[in-house]
Amino acid sequence: MTNPLLQDWDTPFRIAPFDAISDDDFEPAFETALAQARAEIDRIAAQAEAPSFANTIEALEQADATLDRVLSLFFNLAGADSNPKREALQRAFSPKLAQYASEITMNRPLFERIETLWQARETLDLTDEQQRVLYLTRRGFVRSGARLEGAARDRLAAVKERLAVLGTQFTQNLLADERGWALELADDDLEGLPDFVVASARAAGAEKGFDGPAVTLSRSLIVPFLQFSPRRDLRRAAYAAWTLRGANGGETDNRAIAAETLELRQERAALLGYESFADYKLETEMAKRPDAVEKLLMQVWRPARAAAEADAAVLTEMLHADGINGDLEPWDWRYYAEKRRKAEHDLDEAELKPYLQLDRMIEAAFACAGRLFGLAFAPAEVPVYHPDVRVWEVTRDGRHLAVFVGDYFARGSKRSGAWCSSFRQQQKLAGDIRPIVVNVCNFAKPEPGQPALLSYDDARTLFHEFGHALHQMLSDVTYQRISGTSVARDFVELPSQLYEHWLEVPEVLAEFATHAETGAPMPPALLDRLLAATTYDMGFQTVEYVASALVDLAFHRGAAPEDPMARQAEILDEIGMPRAIGMRHATPHFAHVFAGDGYSSGYYSYMWSEVMDADAFEAFEEAGGPFDAQMAGKLERFILSAGGSEEADVLYRKFRGKMPGVEALLKGRGLFEPTAPVTA
Repeated sequence: MTNPLLQDWDTPFRIAPFDAISDDDFEPAFETALAQARAEIDRIAAQAEAPSFANTIEALEQADATLDRVLSLFFNLAGADSNPKREALQRAFSPKLAQYASEITMNRPLFERIETLWQARETLDLTDEQQRVLYLTRRGFVRSGARLEGAARDRLAAVKERLAVLGTQFTQNLLADERGWALELADDDLEGLPDFVVASARAAGAEKGFDGPAVTLSRSLIVPFLQFSPRRDLRRAAYAAWTLRGANGGETDNRAIAAETLELRQERAALLGYESFADYKLETEMAKRPDAVEKLLMQVWRPARAAAEADAAVLTEMLHADGINGDLEPWDWRYYAEKRRKAEHDLDEAELKPYLQLDRMIEAAFACAGRLFGLAFAPAEVPVYHPDVRVWEVTRDGRHLAVFVGDYFARGSKRSGAWCSSFRQQQKLAGDIRPIVVNVCNFAKPEPGQPALLSYDDARTLFHEFGHALHQMLSDVTYQRISGTSVARDFVELPSQLYEHWLEVPEVLAEFATHAETGAPMPPALLDRLLAATTYDMGFQTVEYVASALVDLAFHRGAAPEDPMARQAEILDEIGMPRAIGMRHATPHFAHVFAGDGYSSGYYSYMWSEVMDADAFEAFEEAGGPFDAQMAGKLERFILSAGGSEEADVLYRKFRGKMPGVEALLKGRGLFEPTAPVTA
C-alpha cells in the first residue's frame, strides 16, 4: 500500500492529509526519507564537479526536503496530540536524527567543499542573502565539530546522540506527570470559585472520567484555582503537584536527566574549545557573552525584587487578617494578590473574563494584522489532526500568503505551555513555497455549548504566539535556513512580545472585548481599570521569570553541578529569592532548557527581546500611533519579512535607528528607578 507521507498531497494548500495518515505510516516513511537524505548528502560530497554555491550550498538546502516534511508533521503531532505510539516513535527517531546530523557536519569531503567556497567567497558574485547562507552554513559545521578528528570527533557524536535521547525522555516524563495527576473535588470544595473556574473544573473532571469536578495541572486551570480558592489546604496540594512535576521519584523523575544533560553539555563545549556551554551557546546570539546576560538580568532583578518584597509585606498582612499565623507561602501569593487587585483596582477576573472570549480575541489579533500589514483571514475547509483544530487561509490583496492553524484548548495528549511551529516554512528555492504555521495553546476548554473565556494573561499569550506566526507568515526570503523565525534566540521573541502591545491598545479592546452573553462592549470604566492594572503584581511576575533565567545561566556558565537541585537552591539564596515566590520553571520541569538545546543558556532571551519590544512600540507611539503605516512598513521590511538574512542587531538598527537601553522595559513593567543604571 502506498505510504501517504511519501506522496504528493493533492489537498488544499498541499496541507497534510491527516485523515489518510495513520501512526503506522511514520516509521517506514521516516526510514525511507532518511535513506534518501543520506544518499543525497553522499552524492553532494562525492561529486567530481568543483564546488559551487548551487551544487553544494543550495543542494544541501534541498537534500532532506522529504525528511523535513515527514518530521515537521510528526513532531507537531507529538507535541500537540501525543499518544503511546507517537511517544515510542519519538524515542526511536531522536538518536537516529542526532546521528544523521553528526554524519553531515562531520563529513570531511562535504566540509572541504564548503570551506573552499568560504575562502573564495569574495570572487563568487553572491547576493547578500547567499553570502549570509554560506556564512551560516560554514559556521554551523564548525560549531558542530567539523574540524575535530579521531576520538574527539567520535565522542562529540556520541554526546549529541545521548543529549537527544535525554531531551526526549525529559519531555515525555513531564507530560506523563502532567497527565497523571488530578485532584478530585467535592461540590463543597467549589465554594468561593467563580463560575468560569467551576466550569473548567467540571470539564476537566469529565475529561479524566470522574463523576465530578477536578483540578489538573493545566496552567489554564491550576492558576485560576490558586487565585480564587479560599481553601488553603487545596491550594497547597495543587501547588505542590504543580511544582513537583518531574521530581516525584520513579520512572518519570527528571533530576538525574538534568544532571547528565548539564554534564554532557559542558563536555560538548570543551570538545569544541569553549570554556563553558554558555560561552558556546551565546556566541551566536545578540548577547554574545554570559556577563552581558547577567548584567541585563541583574539590572531588572534589583527593582523587581524590591517591588516583590514590598508586595509580600502587604499580602502577609492580608493573610494575618484572615486569622492565619505564620509566613506567606507560595500557594498563598496568587490568592491574596487577586483579592488585593480587586480591592485596589476594583478589578475582578470573574467580571473581566466574559469580555475576553477566545473567538473575539482571535478576531482582534487578525484585525490588528489587517490594519498593520493588510492581511485577511478566511476559514479554510481542510483536513485537521484533531477536532478542536481550526484553519484559516491568509491573503493580502487577494494573493495567498500562508495557512494559519490554531489549536487552542488543553487536553491530556498535549504538552503544557504555548508555542508556534510550522508544518511548512517559507522559501523560494524550490518555487514560491508559502508557509503553514500553527499556534498551539492550552486554554481551558468550555463545557459543550458554552463560549471559551480567557484570562487577560491568556489573551496576551494568544497575541504573543500570533506575533511568532506573523514572523513566519510574512517571511520573504529565498532560503529556508534563514526563513521566518530562523534568527538568534534572543531576537526571536521580539515580534511575539511586540505584538502583545496591540492587545493593550484601548480601541482594540473597546471593539473586540464584548460580553459573552449580552454582546455589549466592555464598559469604559472597566477598560480603564484593566489598563491601569496591567503592571499590577509585576514584581512577582518579574522575579519568578528572572530567577529561572539566572539559574539557567549559572547552570551553563561553569562546571556542571553534580546535584542541580542543590545548585539551584544555592543560586536562589545568592540572589535573595523571596521565600513566598517560586521559580517560574524549576529544574525538573524546565522544558525550555532541558527538553532540547533551544533555550539552554537562553531563557534570558525573553527579557533581552523585551528591551527591544518596549523600545519598538515606543517608536509607533512616537510616530502616528499604534497603527502608523510607515512604522508598520518598516517593521515588516526589516524584522518580519527579513528572517535571519542579516545579524539581528543590524536589522533592529535598520528598523529603529539605534539599539535600546532598558529604560522602556522598566517603565513598561512599572519598575523604573531613575537612579538605576540603564544601559544594556
